[in-house]
Parts: sequence; C-alpha cells; structure tokens
Amino acid sequence: MTATRRVPDALPAAAYADRLVAALADAGVGDIVVCPGSRSQSIALAAARLAREGALHLHVRIDERSGAFLALGLARETRRPVAIVVTSGTALANLHPAMLEAHHSDVPLIAITADRPTELHGIRANQTTRQAGIFGDAARVVLDVGADALREPEEDAVSAVRAALGWRDREHTEPGPVQLNIAFREPLSGGEPTQHRRVERVERPPMPSATLLPAPRTVVIAGADAGAAAVDVAEALAAPLLAEPTSGARFGRLLVPHGRDVVSQLADEVRRVVVLGHPTLSRSVTGLIRRPDVEVVVLGRAGQDNVRGTGVTRVLAGRIEVEPAEPDDADRAWVERWLHAGRALADARDAEAAPDSELTRADYARAELAEGRTPITRRELVSQVWDRTWPHDRLVVAASRLIRELDLVAGPKAVRAHANRGLAGIDGTVSTASGIAVAHERESAGGITRLLIGDLALLHEAGGLHVPPGEERPRLQIVVGNDNGGSLFELLEVAGSADPGDFARVQRTPHDVDLEHLAAAYGWPFGRVVDRAGLRRALSQPRPGIIEAVLEGGADAQGL
Repeated sequence: MTATRRVPDALPAAAYADRLVAALADAGVGDIVVCPGSRSQSIALAAARLAREGALHLHVRIDERSGAFLALGLARETRRPVAIVVTSGTALANLHPAMLEAHHSDVPLIAITADRPTELHGIRANQTTRQAGIFGDAARVVLDVGADALREPEEDAVSAVRAALGWRDREHTEPGPVQLNIAFREPLSGGEPTQHRRVERVERPPMPSATLLPAPRTVVIAGADAGAAAVDVAEALAAPLLAEPTSGARFGRLLVPHGRDVVSQLADEVRRVVVLGHPTLSRSVTGLIRRPDVEVVVLGRAGQDNVRGTGVTRVLAGRIEVEPAEPDDADRAWVERWLHAGRALADARDAEAAPDSELTRADYARAELAEGRTPITRRELVSQVWDRTWPHDRLVVAASRLIRELDLVAGPKAVRAHANRGLAGIDGTVSTASGIAVAHERESAGGITRLLIGDLALLHEAGGLHVPPGEERPRLQIVVGNDNGGSLFELLEVAGSADPGDFARVQRTPHDVDLEHLAAAYGWPFGRVVDRAGLRRALSQPRPGIIEAVLEGGADAQGL
C-alpha cells in the first residue's frame, strides 16, 4: 500500500496572490501583464493558472517598460483597468513613463509592485528600495500592503480597481493609474491554490453633468481622446468643430476641414471656445485658447490639471449638456463662414493632388509611371495611411512630426485613432500599439491596427517588437516614415540658431540602423518602399508586418 503524498495548503504569499488575482478578475480586470521576477512569483503563477482556466488574459513581456505600455494600450482600447505585475527594485522604476502617460491621459492602469518586508529595509538588502509612492503624483492612489497585512486580498483588489476607475471615497474623478505595492516574505510560492471570496464587478462611477448655454461666436475644439461627445456638443451648440485626428471626433456636419488653417484666418472673430480632450498639435489653436479676450470653457478632469486660458476659464466636470436653443441667422452665418473657409482649402488641395480630367490614356500611363519614380513625402505618407484606415480598423500615431502632418491633411472620417498625447513622449509607442491591436482583434469582427511612426520613435522602443514564444502576436501593421533622424526639431527655432553640425548631432540624431535586419531579429515580416506607387501597393495589403517608407531625402542619407 503506497501512501498518498499530501500537497500542503498554500503558503501565505501564494494564498494572498491566488485570492488577489481571482478578485481582480471578478472586479473586471480582464488583462494582466507579467514581467519575470522572483519577489512577484506568487502573483505571476496565480495569473498563469487563472489564464489557463479562462478567467483572464495573460501577457508576458521581458522588459518592464514595454510591458507597462502594452498594459496601457490594452487599457486604452478596452477602457477597463489592466494590471502590470513586476518584481522589486529597479523593475518598477521602468513603469514610470507609462504611469505618467496614464496619469495625464486618464487611463486605468494598476501597477502591482512586489516589495520586500519591513525588516529588509534600511539595511542595504539586495534589490530593496522605498517603493510605495515611487511614482509620485502619477499614481492617483497608493495602496501599500505590508507583509504582516496579507489578510484581505479581495478588499485590496476591489480598492485598486475602484481607484483606477475613478472612485474616490464618495466622490469620483477620471480613471487613472494606481500603485498596489505588496510586501512578501519567503517562501514566495507553493502549496495548493486557495479559493477566494467572490466580489462584484466594479463599474465607472456615475458622471455628473453641467449645463452650457449657446453663445455667439463659439467654436468647439476637440483634442486627443475627446471622443464623439465633442461632435454632440458642437451639434447642440451649432458651433464649428475643430478636431485633431486622435480626438475621435474628426467627423460630423460641423467639422471644419483644415481647421488649424481656418483658425489662422478667422480667430479674431472668436469670443468663446469649448475644449474637450487635450489639444496639443497646433500653435494656432493653442494660441486661440490663450487669448485673454476669449472665454474658455473646458470639459475638465476633476482634481487634476486642465487646459486653461489667460482670460475667463470655466472648468466643467463630467459631461456637458447644452441648453436647447434654436440657432438664428447670425449663428448659421457664423458656422457657414468657418465651413466655407475649410471647404475652400480642401478644394484647393484636392485640385493640386487630382489629375486633369482631360488627360488622355497615354497621359495617365505616363502619370502612373511617374508615380513609380516619385519619392514619398511625409504628407503623402500620412494621407495614404489615413485614406486606407476604416472605422473597423484602429490607427495609432506616434508623437513625431508625422502626427502634425496628419492634422493638416486628414479628412472627415469616424476612425478611432489613438496616440500617447498625455505627455506626448515617444516612449513605449510600439507596445502601446501592440496592446491596442491585441484588444481590438479580440473584441472586433475584423480590421487591422496600424501604427504610423517615425524611425526614432521605433528605435526608441525596438524591444517592444519582441513577442515571447507562445504569446499572442498582435495583428499590427507598423508603417515607419524613415527620414533618418528627428526631423521634428527642424520646425523649431533652434534649427535656425544653432551650429548646423551641433544641431545635427544632438537634435536631429541621425542613425545607420538597418530596419530590415531589426525586423528579422524580432520575426516581423518586412517591406521597404521608396516611391508613391510602392507605398500604395504595400498599404493595400492590410496584414501584420513592418513597412519602411523611405521619405524624401532619407534614401540618400542612408545610402540606399
């Protein structure tokens, strides 16, 4: 008779982790990103087990910075809290860029940081630092669970999810990042899984509403992440709508084509602007907001920093409800003046791009041949990407010169476009797009996610291209506008005042990286295009991979 070996009950760290992760899933965390580490092993193993059981989606990344931005992208697309799990020491410092972006963009991100117990602090123990509160103001709430307090994991999970979704005691704010710092003593894992107490799913707190009255000479400005609410507000106010391409509001009958250029023509007539989202792309638009004689009404962030003018500024929290009023002849004339100016600019630019209708077949053939020899400009690149992106797709745009070009030319289209415009950094753009692509493919019936990115932004996060074996590969098409360096700085005053050699070295920062070899190292299909016809053919095939579009002047700079 053989004795049956009894598997011991879960040890304290493992028991806490099992109950915590299960409660997070109950509360509505559908995705957890895990980075390897020792102190965090119990949480990682609990997440792996629940993923096998189908309770949540698990994503594993080697680098914490890339993992955090992957979580950010997942949260952006799903609009639900996503957790990133890391070990102690420098590991959590790598989360800081994503936590900052999440804070300034109101993205619900939960940083679960494994810590050392109190007795190991202050004695120079390995991989030990002061972790709770390390993200400063970027973490809306810090929950610090000591090794002697591993008693109520379900409460800790619900508190983290509520804070990430914007619950604050009996009040509410916008969603944002939260730190859940947990100290574990050894042994760090082991034993039978522990059952948890079921908890209810946590939803967003109800948002208050504020009433806004129509007023003469009003325009509505939709910045990044404004959403379709900006279209509704413009319709209700009967006001012209100026919308950035990543606002989610670049459509509707009151959208002003080429709005940033029209502002330059008609700004002096404006008396009130209503701002939704975070406008950052146009100096003419931000200059209008900052004019002291213009009243600024902002759909703001409760308890956070907000767009403000230099004159009268009103910040409204929650959502805007417009007091109904029938527009009079002056209101209609005001809107029509903006729309007419925008349409005139659009017609002029369309005429420049369109072939003459009187061309013969031979002329068309010659034009097609010429297109195959025409270098790709930034404007051509962004125009083609925008034109081939549809409402069932997703578009992610890096913080680079390309997003400013897109703002100039993107026509009306109800495309859900994303960009990390909270702090407008290039950190983690590839991983953000990967998270958006994974979530989009899971929740949609089709479409592809495209990332429009410059060469420096791609190189800055080359590690984001790495998808470990067995992990879900994003359905992501990365379109790289390669002009061999940071050409955005050429638009700034420094380009005309600095020594040309010094400017090239420390601002433009050219490189000699072969993107084809980079793609091969990480297992991505690759194609290089050098002319307009080649770009059109490449974008007509919406499949995952990297398309390097060598921009005008870029080929000579790289010796291609």
